[in-house]
Amino acid sequence: MSRGRIGDWAIALGLAAILLVAGLSTHRSPTSLDPLGYALLITSGLALAARRWAPVPVLTVTGLCALGYQAVGFDVPAVAFLFAVYAAVRAGHRMTTVAAAVAMLAALPLAALAALHNTGEAFAQARGALELAWLIAAGAAGEALRQAERRAEEAEHTKEETARRRADEERLHIARELHDSLTHQISVIKVQSEAAVHVAGKRGEEVPEALLAIREAGREAARELRATLEALRDDGKNPPQGLAHVPDLVARARTTGLDATLTIEGQHQDVPAAVDRTIYRIVQESLTNVARHAAAATASVRIDYRPDALVIRVDDDGKATPDTASVPGVGLLGMGERVTALGGRLRAAPRSEGGFSVHAELPVDRTP
Repeated sequence: MSRGRIGDWAIALGLAAILLVAGLSTHRSPTSLDPLGYALLITSGLALAARRWAPVPVLTVTGLCALGYQAVGFDVPAVAFLFAVYAAVRAGHRMTTVAAAVAMLAALPLAALAALHNTGEAFAQARGALELAWLIAAGAAGEALRQAERRAEEAEHTKEETARRRADEERLHIARELHDSLTHQISVIKVQSEAAVHVAGKRGEEVPEALLAIREAGREAARELRATLEALRDDGKNPPQGLAHVPDLVARARTTGLDATLTIEGQHQDVPAAVDRTIYRIVQESLTNVARHAAAATASVRIDYRPDALVIRVDDDGKATPDTASVPGVGLLGMGERVTALGGRLRAAPRSEGGFSVHAELPVDRTP
C-alpha cells in the first residue's frame, strides 16, 4: 500500500473513532435505533479513505450518513461531510459539491426534526451539525489547493518546455561547431586521398594499403558526420524519411548503374514511426554497402507486410560468398542496434548462391 493510501486510511479511521466517541457522549435517551446510528457514524468516517479516487461517491455517502444519524437522534457535527466537500472541490467537482451542500443545508433540519419533533430545536441542532461558515471554509480550502496544484503543474510544464528549447538550441550549437571544425578537415582528407589514389592508378603504380585505408576512412567519416549533423539538426518540424521514401532510394541506386528493383507484398498498413524510420535506414545502408563494397550488378529490395510484422530483405549478386570472412562495419552494427531496440531480428550474411543478403523482421502492433 502506498504512503498516500496509508495516510488516507489513518485519517478515515481517526475520524471514524472521533465520530463514534462523539455519538457515545451524546446526552440522549437510548433507543432501538442506536446501533444504526453508531454504524452510520463509523461508515461516515471510513468512507473518507476513498476520497482521492472517488470524491463524488464519498460526498454522497457522507451526506446520507449525516442525515441518517441526525434522523436517528445523534446530534453529532457532519465533520466527515466537510472533509468530503474539501476533497470534491479539490478534485474539480465544484458545481456538484455546491448542489450537494445546498441539499444538505435543506435536508438536515428535516432529519433533525424527525428525531426531535420540535422545529426550533431541530433547526438549532442542524446549525450545530453543519455550520455554513465551516462549509464555506472547507470548499474554499479545496479550491485554493486545487488552484495551487494547477499552477504547480503549469510551472512544471513551462519548465519542461524551457528545458526542451534549451536542449534544441544546444543541439544546433553543437551541429554548427561540428560543421565548422570538422567538415572542412574531413573533406580535405577525403579529396586528397581520392586524388592520390587516382594519380597512383593513372601512373600504373601500386596503391599503398595505408592510402586506401585513409581514403576509406575519409569516406566513412564524411558519411557518419553528415548523419550526425542531420540528427543534431532534426528539430521535429520536418518529418523524417521512412517507407514512403524507399522508392527514391532504389531510384538513386539505379543512377549508379546498379540494376535495383523494389517489390512490395501484402496489404499496405500504417506502421509506428520508429519502425517506419528504421526500414528506411536499413534499405539505405544496404544499398550503400552494395554500391561501395559488393561489386554487384543487381540488387533487389523486398518489403513484405504481414499481420504482425514487417519484413525487409535486400539481396545482391556481388562477390561475397559463404566462405568470405567479413567484419561487420559501423553501418551494419548500427542497423542491428536499431532492429534490436524495436524487438526485431536482423540477419546480414553472404548467400549460398553468392552475393550478400540483409534480412530484417520488425514486429508491428496492429492493436487499435
